[in-house]
Amino acid sequence: MSGTTVGAVPDAVDGPLNERVEVRRSRRRTSTVSAYRDGDRTIVSIPARFSRAQEREWVVRMLARLADKESRRRPSDEGLARRAAELSAKYLGGRARPSSVRWSSRQGRRWGSCTLPEGSIRISTRVRGMPEWVIDYVLLHELAHTLHAGHGPEFWEILEAYPRTERARGFLEGVSFSRDASAPDDDDAEA
Repeated sequence: MSGTTVGAVPDAVDGPLNERVEVRRSRRRTSTVSAYRDGDRTIVSIPARFSRAQEREWVVRMLARLADKESRRRPSDEGLARRAAELSAKYLGGRARPSSVRWSSRQGRRWGSCTLPEGSIRISTRVRGMPEWVIDYVLLHELAHTLHAGHGPEFWEILEAYPRTERARGFLEGVSFSRDASAPDDDDAEA
């Protein structure tokens, strides 16, 4: 496999697509193209037989696909509010109507929070980039709080409508465990 580095995407592409891209040509690859992020660069793998024009076309196409996928996994405040409304309609009969839904970087240990008197929901920015079904669970969890304050049986009954509740809870527990296990203990700290 040989690789070439493209300093920037062709001039025809605007916005965030002007980034560091490494194109990898492969003799094994006959027709498929793939792309992924690796730190501050994007790797695009293409068949070795592609012309330079095909290479440019596929780099632009794959960067657009990655950007679209990332925007769905990292929605804006408006996108988060829209998704909350969709989830409320689908799983809660539209009963949960928060006054606002937004991302928050001030959620140190929580995945989300709901302020009941005003009905505002904040979702931790730590959830951004997690699978959509996990973000959906966190949103539904907070939406359920607008209908029931505590974590009693009635609360969990509300969340039974979402089929991935247990899976998402397990995912978040794993993330928490990993984070907590990698944090240094006070005993391990150097003086």
